Amino acid sequence: MWQSIKQWWERYSEKHPELSKFLMFFILSNGVTVLQILVMPLFRNIFARTALIDTDFQVWPVGTNVDGSPHFIFDYPAGPIVDGVGGGLAYFLAVQLAILIAQVINFFAQRNVTFKSNSSIWRAAFWYVIAYVLITLFAAAAQGFYKAPVYSFFMDSLGWGSAGETTADIITMIINSAISFWVFYPIFKVIFKQVPVDSDDQDAAAPAVEQTN
Repeated sequence: MWQSIKQWWERYSEKHPELSKFLMFFILSNGVTVLQILVMPLFRNIFARTALIDTDFQVWPVGTNVDGSPHFIFDYPAGPIVDGVGGGLAYFLAVQLAILIAQVINFFAQRNVTFKSNSSIWRAAFWYVIAYVLITLFAAAAQGFYKAPVYSFFMDSLGWGSAGETTADIITMIINSAISFWVFYPIFKVIFKQVPVDSDDQDAAAPAVEQTN
């Protein structure tokens, strides 16, 4: 069965190279999104049992909110999440660790499986890290607009309590992943290249074959 699927996919990839890359990118990206959804609440529950939850993490103020309070790129005031606000350093680390683990896996999976790149892995990793940092900053800034309403809706408006908090965790991870999905694909097409291999290099790499009379 798997052999038949593999053969079908190879034929499909030959006929539709760009579409097949996007589909594989989509599949792998959703896989790492599921991973983020699973590990983020786990990390948050672990860190919530430490003093990290009572540690403010509000950095890089940019403008003000509608109530006149400062708007932070990373806005995690100390204490449990109430009305969509809070979580402290514990929440920040849980989110970033989940994203980091998923993106490291995503880097190698997309490079080797989707784009089958043979270009410099170090050059690709360098640009990947830069893109990762920029996307993280953008996603964090965007979270300042939707995090509080999402958590407030599921925890308070629906009255789901801790179940609502977990649901909101999942929603925020999906939104973060959606942002990464649409930004990373064109970046991957640039940094994950297939470099033509010279025939001389191929000959040198090929094992010597002894001729028999």
